[in-house]
Amino acid sequence: MSNRLTNWLRSQKFRGAIKRGDRRLAQKLLQEIQKSGAKLSWPEKLFKQQLKLEKSLKEKKREIASLSKYLKEANQQREAVELEEDFGELDFGELDESISTLNQEFIEFVSDAFELSDRDKNMVQCTGIDGENFYELESSLVEYIEAEFKPIAEGKLQSALKDATEDIEGLRQGIDPDYNLSLTPHVYFLKYFLENVYCNYLAWFLIYKHGLLPNKINILDIAAGPGTVAYGLALLLNSGSSFFSVEPMHISYYSLEKQKSFQYRGLQFWRQYVEEQKPPTNAYFRFDTTDIFAYNNESKKLPAKFFDFVVVSHCFFADPVQRNKSYEIYKEIFRESLRSEGYVLIIVQGRKLFKAYNLRQTDDFIQEGNLIQKVVKELGLKLEWYKYLTSTGTREYVENFYQFAKENLPRQKHINKLQRQYLGLRYDSNYTIDDYVILAKL
Repeated sequence: MSNRLTNWLRSQKFRGAIKRGDRRLAQKLLQEIQKSGAKLSWPEKLFKQQLKLEKSLKEKKREIASLSKYLKEANQQREAVELEEDFGELDFGELDESISTLNQEFIEFVSDAFELSDRDKNMVQCTGIDGENFYELESSLVEYIEAEFKPIAEGKLQSALKDATEDIEGLRQGIDPDYNLSLTPHVYFLKYFLENVYCNYLAWFLIYKHGLLPNKINILDIAAGPGTVAYGLALLLNSGSSFFSVEPMHISYYSLEKQKSFQYRGLQFWRQYVEEQKPPTNAYFRFDTTDIFAYNNESKKLPAKFFDFVVVSHCFFADPVQRNKSYEIYKEIFRESLRSEGYVLIIVQGRKLFKAYNLRQTDDFIQEGNLIQKVVKELGLKLEWYKYLTSTGTREYVENFYQFAKENLPRQKHINKLQRQYLGLRYDSNYTIDDYVILAKL
């Protein structure tokens, strides 16, 4: 087929996409037309200009929000000075403002940046990212990993990376990894960390959007790894700092994790990256290096009725015996350590969840709802709500997902170099998501 005919067909598809309101397809076709070098038609030029203006508008909204925050703080300082001049020094006490007072401009910003689209009542498609924060995180992660690898001899480094990769790759075969090798945390950083932070960011955003994120929050993270739950919340607050004050936010984060090396590396990187942010995240950490399967009456250290949120993020065991045993331990922890008005946040990969119960993931809403209710009930909880976060906009299997990701999803543009160098990957990685976010109570 000639280039001229191909471009004519693209233009016709473009016009059809515009008529149907399918902006995503129209944008994709416009990119293809531009790459071909063909001259743009008037509707294509108009759409291109519209996209440019929308991008500029998003940037201006953020600038306006930042300026509004500055002016608000300046006015508050001026009013305080005037009051002091009129009435002398008065102690008004601490203002107990709650972050749960929703900022609609921030909600709109996150929704636009991550290109969130409600596909049905419980499914949200996500194909974008807050590049300013995530790419800065990614760049800093690359610096951290390179500094960690630099003192290790090349031969020893490659051998240790191979062993750690084989352990973690067991996940793909339905085998629960041991996570106990010297470079396991580093391979995790390279392969899964960014996507899991991406998912946790959106989970906390949903909690914020429901008005459930308080100023002072105590979090227990079960099987915490390097702390992706805390990183996701920290990045969300960093994104929100242009829209509302995050300085009163106080996070007490309790990591329950059997591998000390995960906790150590996670804290190391936190100090390098998160604590250098302005304004810094006001977070306090406590590390409990305990295997949850060894959790019993004699080894209990967790404070009673203390936590606002108990989080189980991506700790869903493939082995049914281990999974059932973990459920019993989770239930005991929920009963003993969750506050009466607290919440349990469960994050689990969609394919893994359905496979564990010998089900095929489809767009059968009844099957999905019954499964979520079954899991929540088995954990001794009552469902508040759930959302399925997906890159593809469908629960069905997508053929040639790599091509879909390449064309539609944000690229992990800094970590790719290290993935090719140390893990032998032959393709670029993207920020993808296939996770259920489930909120429940006792």
